[in-house]
Amino acid sequence: MDFIKEMEWRGMIHDSTPGLKEQLSKNVTPAYVGFDPTATSLHIGNLVPIMLLVHYQNCGHKPIALVGGATGLIGDPSGKSSERNLLTAEEVEYNLSLIKPQLELFLDFDAGNRSAEIVNNMDWFKDINMVSFFRDIGKHLTLNYMMSKDSVQNRMETGISFTEFSYQLIQAYDFYHLYKTKNCKVQIGGSDQWGNITSGIELVKKTEGKKVYALTTPLLTKSDGTKFGKTEDGNIWLDAKMTSSYKFYQYWMNVSDVDAKKWIKIFSIFSENEISEIIENHNKEPHLRILQKALAKSITCRVHTENAYYQSVKVSNILFGKNTADQIQEITEEEFLMVFEGVDQYKVDRSKIMNGVDPVMLLTDFSGAFKSKGELRRLINSNAISINKIKTKEQDHITLDSLLNNKYLLVQKGKKNYIILSFE
Repeated sequence: MDFIKEMEWRGMIHDSTPGLKEQLSKNVTPAYVGFDPTATSLHIGNLVPIMLLVHYQNCGHKPIALVGGATGLIGDPSGKSSERNLLTAEEVEYNLSLIKPQLELFLDFDAGNRSAEIVNNMDWFKDINMVSFFRDIGKHLTLNYMMSKDSVQNRMETGISFTEFSYQLIQAYDFYHLYKTKNCKVQIGGSDQWGNITSGIELVKKTEGKKVYALTTPLLTKSDGTKFGKTEDGNIWLDAKMTSSYKFYQYWMNVSDVDAKKWIKIFSIFSENEISEIIENHNKEPHLRILQKALAKSITCRVHTENAYYQSVKVSNILFGKNTADQIQEITEEEFLMVFEGVDQYKVDRSKIMNGVDPVMLLTDFSGAFKSKGELRRLINSNAISINKIKTKEQDHITLDSLLNNKYLLVQKGKKNYIILSFE
């Protein structure tokens, strides 16, 4: 497939350098994307450049994922209004050990001359002499050239340390090194990386007299103007320990139609005809959320496995479908804790309900989940309180038999506010 044409209809090109299309038509061309290990997991914002590498490989070329063991110690000033907190070498190395397996979920490492590679720039920076680096590399990029970049200009008023200022030169050397050692002629990244990428192009031109290329993608935002990948709880991570597979699945299920029509082109490998058919079917019956379901299934299966996807669907159907009061008994403890991760929990002595207790006493005196009995009674009498998906009455009798997994009660206030009572 023609990579440029493929990226154009997917809406993934923000800018590119002249001659890239011609270069890609000649032969298999290595291209790289850099990922700095600033956290113990990648998040869905990283999925845009990751999927670029996926599409690049599917179009017949060789993807290289560079994990920044060295650049992660420096900190990229791009898009930042203030200095980053520096990580220790041990923290960076630990983050790398967790990020590499996430990248391996997406790329094919057994595809002949298109086989993917993961490289670490610490492997070549650890032995570089500082004086030699500034003498042989630093002299090729002028101060005026480096200061003209947006990543530097945007920080001039608040201040930028030499450490972060040097990031541009270090990333430029990555491109130079990969060109020299792996014939890598293309660097790909978000539009905020344009300055760093073009510095690498300039360095290769000055040192080798050769032409290399760049392609950047637009920075994604949601249709309501908010930042892609952000929720009230923060980032949506790829690590299930940081964002459960259920919450990951639900993020994609809850995107707007406008965003889903755009994002399914980016985050899936469906063809143009397949996506057109999905959108057409969705438009006929938008209430069925056919588009969101296709998007959520594609990306959740890739990141969290098919089993995790089907588990998320099962739990969603129980929580939001009909007859949930009976079906909620089917949820395992693992599923229950996965879904209600982060929900307020209150511990209750099991002996308090051995002989049964009314909901007002349980939710106030025994658990402290509600402070006012009067307010709680008002909520109960207006059908605003449910326990295990059953509307609660003041005269209800709650016993040990009421517990989910012999341990929990799920208390719901209104439609979206949950509380968990844990009995020990």
